[in-house]
Amino acid sequence: MIETTKPLMILVAGPYRSGTNDDPNLIALNVKAMTEAALQIYEMGHLPVLGEWFALPLIEAKGSKYIGDEIFNALFHPVAIKLIDHCDAILRIGGESSGADEMINEGKKKGKLIFYDKNEIKPTD
Repeated sequence: MIETTKPLMILVAGPYRSGTNDDPNLIALNVKAMTEAALQIYEMGHLPVLGEWFALPLIEAKGSKYIGDEIFNALFHPVAIKLIDHCDAILRIGGESSGADEMINEGKKKGKLIFYDKNEIKPTD
């Protein structure tokens, strides 16, 4: 019998603001790193997601004026935490990030698979 790997929905969790002093160019580099990881996950046959893909449009629609304002803080991490319920796994990338670490801790509480290296993820058949 051939063992198959079903496609997983995998949340990519990495630094967003950490170490950037809210510099938009540095934040963009963090998002780029997460997006590149997401593409690699997709090419392995899985469905990647970033909390930012869900949270940022909602934050903008709600009227946030700047990163870290009340609206931003009320939505940014809570949206990602809700997203974990719909994911099978979380891939932690990048350096220090209390937010990404929070996603990992929430994922563990919810019994999700946790990966710390994309090479731990098996491609689908």
